[in-house]
Amino acid sequence: MENKYPQKPGLDFILKQAFFYWNKTLIFQLMFSVMYFGILMTVFFFCDAKYGIMSQYIETTKYAQQGLDVYRAEIQKMITTDSFQNFSMWMVGTIIFLYPLNIGFYQIYRKIDLGEKLELGDLLVGYNGFNFFKYIGYYIFWYFIFAYTIQTLILGVAWVYMTIFVAPLMFFMNKTIFESISLNFKGLKMYFLEITVCIIVAILFKYIGFALFLVGGLFTFPFWNSIIYSLYKTVFSEKH
Repeated sequence: MENKYPQKPGLDFILKQAFFYWNKTLIFQLMFSVMYFGILMTVFFFCDAKYGIMSQYIETTKYAQQGLDVYRAEIQKMITTDSFQNFSMWMVGTIIFLYPLNIGFYQIYRKIDLGEKLELGDLLVGYNGFNFFKYIGYYIFWYFIFAYTIQTLILGVAWVYMTIFVAPLMFFMNKTIFESISLNFKGLKMYFLEITVCIIVAILFKYIGFALFLVGGLFTFPFWNSIIYSLYKTVFSEKH
């Protein structure tokens, strides 16, 4: 496979294309969010009932009246308990398990390009056979590096830039993680400004639905995927 770097399409074209894919798949956006938050909240409440984390946290907030240092010390004490560690492992594991839902949108957007009929099963393509282990393995790798680097903020943001195209490159071109990161660098050098603006738009639009319309966030939460696909189509060619 090779990259294509002809005359660059304008940023407005990339964004219009992303909103086109999002608008054409609103029902899938909703189904994604319902499944994602439904499973996440089910696990959250199950684990809270088992480990009592919320009651521990409420109890800890009382120390805020004694000063910030005391409050921080109590929070630190809480997060080092076995119950909190087990709770965290359950929640991180659930987030990792849900990641392949995002892969389904690449299948859906490609079907739109090809004029093919969309099906509910398209959203679950990331869980089919070896795909499940492939994308779960990638996200475990991605998540733990991100969790470590985000503490410095700059390195966390850099990691997002370095991996923004990895999932679609793995899906469409069957590249390995490290091959995808290498190709990602090449695209980043040519389209850094466009990628930066698109990341900002994606983050703002992703959460604005929750901030302004609450339930509307169920439609905007997966918007990130249409941005990535639109950028991917602009930056890369799948021709031999």
